[in-house]
Parts: sequence; structure tokens; C-alpha cells
Amino acid sequence: MKAIIGDLNINYIDEGQGPLLVMLHGWGSNIDLFSQVINFTRKGYHTVAMDMPGFGKSDEPKEPMNVDDYVNFVLDFIKTLYPEEKEIIFLGHSMGGRIIIKLASGIHDGRIESSFTIPKVILTDSAGIIPVKTEAQKKRTRRYKFYKNLITKTGIAKAFPGTLDALQKKFGSADYAAASQVMRQSLVKVVNEDLEPYMPSVTMPVLLIWGDKDTATPLSDGQKMEKLMPEAGLAVIEGAGHYSFIDNTYLFNKILGSFLGIGF
Repeated sequence: MKAIIGDLNINYIDEGQGPLLVMLHGWGSNIDLFSQVINFTRKGYHTVAMDMPGFGKSDEPKEPMNVDDYVNFVLDFIKTLYPEEKEIIFLGHSMGGRIIIKLASGIHDGRIESSFTIPKVILTDSAGIIPVKTEAQKKRTRRYKFYKNLITKTGIAKAFPGTLDALQKKFGSADYAAASQVMRQSLVKVVNEDLEPYMPSVTMPVLLIWGDKDTATPLSDGQKMEKLMPEAGLAVIEGAGHYSFIDNTYLFNKILGSFLGIGF
């Protein structure tokens, strides 16, 4: 399905009946990866998932977006398509979790006030905690800054515009290298925001589901979130990585079903 949200054409899925459950995917992902979870939750919930701006089949934003911008996009999406909803449950993976943490905390630069309450939240392999850099990562960052400063001050970057882009690709992550310029700027804005200060304000029941082999957002992040969020509980899926809902769909859905009251 398609909808115009602001000035962007957004692709989304709308399936099932019951309380509204909105799913937010992670960086570099799309709604297709949620397919098995959607097939499960639609048995008891009105399940909605959208390709976020810049991902899947949705338009890319005109300007870089930070976490607040993505929160506002979600609020606009709901206001446009589901204005009568009074309660909405959110499920987020990775970057989607970042957005939900800020939305559920009620502390964000929202342009519109939420007209709904959030009774429950599910975060799976969620981002939001700034990782401690290893010495190797710190060294790599210093090298990048050195070369960037060198080609900028010597005029190389101006004479050969592609030089800086090539440098960023060389030293950036795979997600960064694969993204367009506007999405690279968005990625930098999103990943550099520490959401730990917002977590104590997420006071509704929160289910944290984590793969113990997750290297992108390690299990220690989930353990920290469990301590910071007053009503959070952590379920660990052994052997699963960053996409625990794909690595062990059966166990993931069983845990989720227990939290949401969906028969298995």
C-alpha cells in the first residue's frame, strides 16, 4: 500500500484486526523482513509496518533526518492514516527501537502532540546506547580525521570532489558506504545520539528480546536497557544474532505472543 506523508510517498503494510500494533524496522532494512512476525501478530492485532523514509520502497527524504525527525514522521504517519486510534503498541528493531524509545519517553521535539497512549512496547536488538570504542576504532577515527583535514586544507577535496566521498567510504561502515549522501548524513545524526537519558522515562511495560550473539547491538545493551527502564523485562534467544526475529522466528513469536496475549 502507498500513502503520501508530508511530501514523501511511503510504502506500508496494513493487516489484521484488533488493537493497533505498529512495527518500525532497522537501518538498511525494510518491512519485508518483518513478514513472519506480521503473519503471527495479525491473528490478534491490527498490524501496520512502513518502509521508513529512505528505505525499501519509500521515498528518500529531501534533507537529512535525525531521531526527532523520524519520531515526527511516525506521528505524521499515524495522524494521517489512523487519527482515531487512542492506544498504539509499538515494536521496533535496531534503529526502529531508537525511534520508539524517544517517542515512548514523551521527550522529543515533536511538532504535533500525540493523541494516543502507548500501553506496551517491544524492542528487539534495539539501538540507542552509544558503544564504547575500542582502541582500534579510535585509531581508525584519528586516521580518518587526519586524512580529511589534509585533503581539505590542501585544496584536494575542492579540486577533486570525489576524493572526500572516497575517503568517507573507505573509513565508514558498510551501511555508510552503501547510502546516498542524504542518508549518510542521516545515519551520522541518528547513531551519534545517546538515548540512555530518555530510557528512565519509558515507564510502560517493555519487552526486550535479544539475540545473545548480536554484535551490532550487543546483549549488554539490552541488559542496560532493562536496568534503565522501570518496567522492562529481557528475554534472550540463544544462538540468535542481530535479527533474532529471523534467526529463531518460532521462539521469538512464542515470547512475543506471551507478552501480547496471542495464542500460539
